[in-house]
Amino acid sequence: MIELEGVPELVDPVMVAAFEGWNDAGDAASAAVAHLDREWKGEVFAALDAEDYYDFQVNRPTIWLDNGVRKITWPTTRLSVVRVGGDKPRDLVLVRGIEPSMRWRSFCNEILGFAHELGVEMLVILGSLLGDTPHTRPVPVSGVTSDPDLARTMDLEETRYEGPTGIVGILQEACTHAGVPAVSLWAAVPHYVSQPPNPKATLALLNRLEDLLDLRIPLGELSEDARAWQLGVDQLAAEDSEVAEYVQSLEEARDTAELPEASGEAIAREFERYLRRRDPHTSGRAGTSRGTPSDQPDQPDASAAPSDRPDRAERTDRTDRADGSAPAEGTADRPATTDTETPDEAPATEAAACDAGDEDAPEQSGADHPGTERAPGHEADRPDRDGGPEGHAS
Repeated sequence: MIELEGVPELVDPVMVAAFEGWNDAGDAASAAVAHLDREWKGEVFAALDAEDYYDFQVNRPTIWLDNGVRKITWPTTRLSVVRVGGDKPRDLVLVRGIEPSMRWRSFCNEILGFAHELGVEMLVILGSLLGDTPHTRPVPVSGVTSDPDLARTMDLEETRYEGPTGIVGILQEACTHAGVPAVSLWAAVPHYVSQPPNPKATLALLNRLEDLLDLRIPLGELSEDARAWQLGVDQLAAEDSEVAEYVQSLEEARDTAELPEASGEAIAREFERYLRRRDPHTSGRAGTSRGTPSDQPDQPDASAAPSDRPDRAERTDRTDRADGSAPAEGTADRPATTDTETPDEAPATEAAACDAGDEDAPEQSGADHPGTERAPGHEADRPDRDGGPEGHAS
């Protein structure tokens, strides 16, 4: 039995998890949970024993100096709690870690043990995958679940995926068997610009999480980061005519697929989000954190593609540091999608703030493309595409 000391009774708690590795293209998912922890100053209350779940030749520990004293930081998965204030305050339990190297069933059982002891009502797992989606359009975000009732009540896609999976799929299935409501949200990252960070995809996941939980998330500098990221990719694409032509072909395919599906529901969803950000009295607005706040400045490392970094020992935010900082993760697949706009794509006027960007992404071709080099994590090259639709068949 898990014993928690110093954790007060939580209010309508929801657990939000993300894992570095296979299910974290562009570090988008792990960066989203890191953003929540940073903005709401999460207080770490537990960490899993790294010795039980990680191969240290794959996820290496880091040696660092603290006032001249050498210390070791071990890879781990850490849990923290934050209070979301507003008219209807609630608590979020944040799980940040690395996809384990072994003992996945024990790993999931330990996470579920914490969820049971804390009275968690639902578990939301964030992931990101590589796809044939243009960087110039709203990021497609898929919401999937293995629970048919939850799919109907929350307007989610019931997963039909079959194939290899990652820890996101295993954890969601463990929740289903344990009777814990679970949802996976997946953001599609352009495969031709897969290196982390990807603040546009992170922003899309946070927007979808806002809609799912009916709360307001403070975005800090993330909106500006997403804008700068897109401008940077625009400039790189403009320097290569083949890449520019390929991006244009993706845009045409996307626009053609979305044209008949621009719906009043999508427009209403964007407008509701706009009003929620304008109205400080909206339920679920940002508030104070639980416990003594401690700033945790952990930005995702941009040095390598998500499926290309067994070591990355230089990252202190993914290991078991005594300062309470935590980790980040891989890639996946997807079902029917909802697009989330970046600030660049949002209209300037109040009336136009409901741009219909929430539409399904076209089917991925999986073919090689001119002027681009496939990242190892591309969904057509991976054995799994664990994300979206997989939602996680055993």
